[in-house]
Amino acid sequence: MIYRNHWEIELTNHATLRAIEKEIFPDMIEATIKGGRIKEFGKTHVKFIKEYKRGTVICVGIKRGGNKIDILTIEWGFI
Repeated sequence: MIYRNHWEIELTNHATLRAIEKEIFPDMIEATIKGGRIKEFGKTHVKFIKEYKRGTVICVGIKRGGNKIDILTIEWGFI
């Protein structure tokens, strides 16, 4: 469980598997969620974006009821 402002953020099993598959380390995921840019798209979707030397880590999530965000997938991007 990761917290940012008033949001409670949790990774799904799918997101964890994708991160392992793409060699994105847990500390990078946490830093991306806590300190990365936030880009909202649609009514309920959100991206956390942070740049690293290898590329850009993008955590894609969906807002749930209340103050919870579930991270659905994690990927490398090149922005």
